[in-house]
Amino acid sequence: MKTLVALGLVCLIAGCGADGPPVPPEPKSDSGVSMTLSGTAEVGVSGGW
Repeated sequence: MKTLVALGLVCLIAGCGADGPPVPPEPKSDSGVSMTLSGTAEVGVSGGW
């Protein structure tokens, strides 16, 4: 059981930022539709033992 927990923890840490920082997509202006998004997004892991 401890091995499974350790493996899960390693996979979780390895997945954080695996492909670098986020890059916004290039805007496409050929559709004629204009849309603006704003706000924040937070992702995290919390818990206690």
